[in-house]
Amino acid sequence: MKNWVCWLLAIIITLTLSIYQRKTGPTNPQRVTVELDGESYLLKLPRTGMRTDRTVTLDGVPSTVSAQLHYRRYPTSDEYTTVDFSWKDDAWQATLPVQPVAGKLQYYITVGGKDFCTVNPPVIRFRNDVPAGILIPHILFMFAAMLFAVYTLLRIIARKKYSTWLIVTAVTLFAGGFILGPLVQHVAFGPWWTGFPLGTDLTDNKTLIAFLFFVAALATLKWKHNKWLVCLAVLVMLVIFSIPHSTKGSEYDYATEQLSTSR
Repeated sequence: MKNWVCWLLAIIITLTLSIYQRKTGPTNPQRVTVELDGESYLLKLPRTGMRTDRTVTLDGVPSTVSAQLHYRRYPTSDEYTTVDFSWKDDAWQATLPVQPVAGKLQYYITVGGKDFCTVNPPVIRFRNDVPAGILIPHILFMFAAMLFAVYTLLRIIARKKYSTWLIVTAVTLFAGGFILGPLVQHVAFGPWWTGFPLGTDLTDNKTLIAFLFFVAALATLKWKHNKWLVCLAVLVMLVIFSIPHSTKGSEYDYATEQLSTSR
């Protein structure tokens, strides 16, 4: 297998996994199809917001149709608060009230007298704004770590030397997951680390598990069967990184009025 083929396959696999993770994550907008008078409208309901009022927009829904937004704090048994959508900038818009850091609201909508998303209501989590100078490098390093890991695996399959790329993968993963990752977490929610042993954040925990496998692969680099451990490390990384991002992350407990990292 030629080197350019390895890079091409690595890029394709990494992009595919990244897109899958993005589309299945709890921060990705929830899609709902609203049917009115024989017409269908695909709406995207937000599931993440800054610590300011978050606007819910019903793009495409005609101005002749009335709509309401129903929301309550999550997870609570509060009664839903209802507000009317207002016609603004050629679209129906309503705002969700600001919540504490990691506070969540559960909501559903009524359009043309019909309720939508009552069975699986979207839940939006509020966070502080993370500067692009911190967030973008974190994303790039994590993306690069996955890319280098896949490329390392393909080099093993092609029977090429792989030790240098194994080191590059581990270093990149450490920088993205244990330096920039905690920095993003701190700016967005406050804590630096919410994985084991401090919490149950799957994003932090899956990063820790993946890194430990690569540490084991590096520690046994001179072992004659090391390539099998490297393959295992890469496969483990691909499997756990397919888990949606931000799952079981920080959450504000309205009962105790404190941030919770263990659920």
